[in-house]
Amino acid sequence: MPDLAPATRADARRNRQAILATARRVFAEQGIQASLDEIAQRANVGNATLYRHFGSRCQLVAAALSEQMEKYAQMAAAAAAEPDPWNALRGYLTALCRMQAADRGLADLLTSDTFPDAAIDAARDNARRDVVRTIRRAQHAGALRADFAPEDILIILMANAGLIHRAGAHAPESSARLIALLLDGLQAAAATPAPAAPSESELLAVMRGESLDEQPPGAQRPRADSGSR
Repeated sequence: MPDLAPATRADARRNRQAILATARRVFAEQGIQASLDEIAQRANVGNATLYRHFGSRCQLVAAALSEQMEKYAQMAAAAAAEPDPWNALRGYLTALCRMQAADRGLADLLTSDTFPDAAIDAARDNARRDVVRTIRRAQHAGALRADFAPEDILIILMANAGLIHRAGAHAPESSARLIALLLDGLQAAAATPAPAAPSESELLAVMRGESLDEQPPGAQRPRADSGSR
């Protein structure tokens, strides 16, 4: 009787690759809350096959968007190494928001903390470290407004994500205009008094889908690193 194991393993690999490729497309089109049934249907596999490879939405999102998150971290590292700090920050924000506009799944993931995964957490933490370095360099050079905080990056990404979801086919050009206007306002020479940035704990609550009205005044939450997720 012939050994069917190699053929079975090959079929499993093909199914996994088809699911991942389809999930990347569907998440990019619709965001990370897209229907898993639709992903299975468009990948030409059954729902049971999808769940056999990826036991939860979280696992599928992490696998499908891991490369995009790694690119996100690499962009932050490149900005930290750029000699001109203002060009570094401007180039980073412009490129990152362009990535968001092209991929609604990434736009969602960058502003959500409800999909814990070690690789995604590591990419997020590495990017944050390098972006903080770029922010401080730009402020030290007198190019970036002094009250700009690392948490403001997330506010910009949230604003861009919301625009992307509403703008539909016009998302790329709408996002590009938003970021161009924001960058003008971020320059030290254009700064005017602004409200204080939200605390990191407040932003984490938003990323987790929690209501800030439910948070007691001054409540502190752990930092969003791989040890607290």
